[in-house]
Formats: sequence, C-alpha cells, structure tokens
Amino acid sequence: MSEKFAEEVFRIRDSHASFLPSRQRIYKFVDDLEELLFPHVSGEVEFFSAREIEGSLAVLQRDLKKLLRAQQANVERSTDEIADAFFASLPEIYHKLWSDAEAIHAGDPASESIDEVISAYPGFFAIYTYRIAHELLGHGIPILPRILTEYAHRKTGVDIHPGASIGDRLCIDHGTGIVIGETTVIGNDVKIYQGVSLGALSVAKEMARTKRHPTVEDNVVLYSNATILGGETVIGHDSVIGGNVWLTKSVPPYSVVYHSSKIEVRSKKLENEPIDFQI
Repeated sequence: MSEKFAEEVFRIRDSHASFLPSRQRIYKFVDDLEELLFPHVSGEVEFFSAREIEGSLAVLQRDLKKLLRAQQANVERSTDEIADAFFASLPEIYHKLWSDAEAIHAGDPASESIDEVISAYPGFFAIYTYRIAHELLGHGIPILPRILTEYAHRKTGVDIHPGASIGDRLCIDHGTGIVIGETTVIGNDVKIYQGVSLGALSVAKEMARTKRHPTVEDNVVLYSNATILGGETVIGHDSVIGGNVWLTKSVPPYSVVYHSSKIEVRSKKLENEPIDFQI
C-alpha cells in the first residue's frame, strides 16, 4: 500500500476526527434507552424503585452528552444543554410512544397485547427510533439523527426521515418497505401498511429546502404499496387510500381512492391449450 494513499487517508481522517462518535456507540444509546423505558424488550434489567430508574436515566443523560460533544463545533448551542433539553422532553416522548403502541395494538387483530407490540413489532421500534431522532434534530444536531433512523431502517425495513413531522397514535402495520420522506407531514391517528411511499416528485438538489413530500391529515388509512408524491399533495382527513394507488394530486376529506385492475379466473379443465407463463 502506497505511502501517498496512507497520507491521504490520514489527512481526511484528521480533518473529521471529532465529527461523530462511532455508530456502535450511537446504536447502544438508543437500545439502552429503549430497554430502560420499556422493560418488555429486556428481561435482564430489574429495578426495585423509582430512584434506581432515575439513576439509570442520569447515566444515559451523561452518555448522550458524551455522544453530542463530538459535534459541538457543528451546533450553536452547548451540546450539554441540548442533552439536558432532550431528557426534559423525554416524558412527552414516552407518553407518545405508549399511545403509538396502543394504536398499533388496536389496529391489528393479530396483536394479543401492547406488550407484544413493544417487544416484537418492527413498526413500533421504527416509530420509537424516529421520535428520539426527530427530537435531537429539532435541537439542531446534524447527521446523528439520520444515523439513528437508518439503524431502525436496517433492523425493520421502515425508512422514516427524522425531519418528517408525525402526529400522535401512529399505527404502522407490518412496516416492511415503508418510506416517509423528510418534509412529510402526518396527522394524528394515521394507519400505514407495508410498502407505502410518501415521497417527492423531484429529487433536484436545489429543492432540498422546500416541502417536497405530501401531507397526510388525521384519521387516514394508507393501504399496502400506495405511493403518494409531491409537496403540494394533501390527503384529506378521514380518507382511505387503497393498495397500489399512485397519487400526485390532493384528495378531499372523506375520500376513498382505489386502484381498479382486472383479474380473470378460469378453469384449467375447460381449456385445451397448455398454460405457459413465460418470464
């Protein structure tokens, strides 16, 4: 390996040496916080008093401060102040997450309990990680929130940008293949099935600071593989968007939108010609 290449790697590493902590440390923080908030995901940790939980929260607050200090040069406020503000908002996030779990349990006949949702449902973990990442992004922390949501994406197949704005009681059923873009706005009591994309009509870089993704109002159901695109596209409240629908324009409240396809069923016994599907 050439010395010139080694020097190039060193120069670039040195210029970014204090930019971010390791991804593994970031993942550990979000996993440790989940285990503390929801004992359903870890039977190894027992607490016998509120004081013990308070102490563990203080340890995690210290850990977050260590993670954020590496980015102090990239934010205007003190990263210690940001960590304190994040933990001050944690009770509100916690209550939202319980309502998300309740919405998933209520919306899925296969769910036997809220405990099952929290411990086993990929949609809940994706929402949990999004809400943590969204709060940190709101405090001006760069990149780290995206690392968090990409961690959830890798584990669950659900891709939620931390910049999206999502209301209360979100129900993600199954989840695999869901994409929610950066400037998406989702209201309260929305239910989203697998394969749904809330995306942009254009990927032009100059549109990065504009609203590129749709708005989904309250009490909307988005069935599997629906694709909704565009920053001016609004799905009116109490609407149902059927499976495989492709939308690039708004629909009014109380709409039912569905894709119509022709399916034929015939008997093999009545046909003399061989059936040959060539792919």
